[in-house]
Amino acid sequence: MQTITHENFRQYGRILPLDLSDFVARMRARESVPEGEVIYEASVPDLEKMALFHTLQQEVFGGIPTELGHCSGWNHKLNGLEYHRSSEIDLAATDLVLMLGRQQDIDWDTYTYDTSKVECFRIPAGTAVELYATTLHFAPGSVGYAEFRMGVALPRGTNETLAEPAAGSGENRLLMNKNKWLLAHEESGLQKQGAWIGLRGENITV
Repeated sequence: MQTITHENFRQYGRILPLDLSDFVARMRARESVPEGEVIYEASVPDLEKMALFHTLQQEVFGGIPTELGHCSGWNHKLNGLEYHRSSEIDLAATDLVLMLGRQQDIDWDTYTYDTSKVECFRIPAGTAVELYATTLHFAPGSVGYAEFRMGVALPRGTNETLAEPAAGSGENRLLMNKNKWLLAHEESGLQKQGAWIGLRGENITV
């Protein structure tokens, strides 16, 4: 387990100097997620009324349409790795663990990725990080036996249902939703949702 101040994190992203105090308070006031479940909401109107959202849209994403939602719940498994054609901003409302890899390490001949290359970083509550577009990531891991809560900001429309199914060849076999390419582990059960089983090796537990 590494910290985000370790130099190894620099290949995956950077820490953003954002004040998350109001965001953390709002997220911690939300209703708990049932134990064992993980939920993701791409766009939450209450969060998008915050001054923080204006900063994210105008300064971090350079004025393009942006969405702010959250990923919250209970998780200790890798299960999958996704990437986007854009950076993702993660806002830690609780301590959590990010399991990260590099798009450059995908075997593009077989569309697979060796999970032994994954690195884990503990993110303290109140911290904002940018994950670069080439960074593989998925749902955070919980710290101890506790629910994690994390804000997620992306270009608006990311993770929405595709207007038409992606062709089943080449990189398109990884395309699950708008601006979301996913490699899943066979133990995840995500193949039932049409995910490409592209992770090889251990389904990492934190």
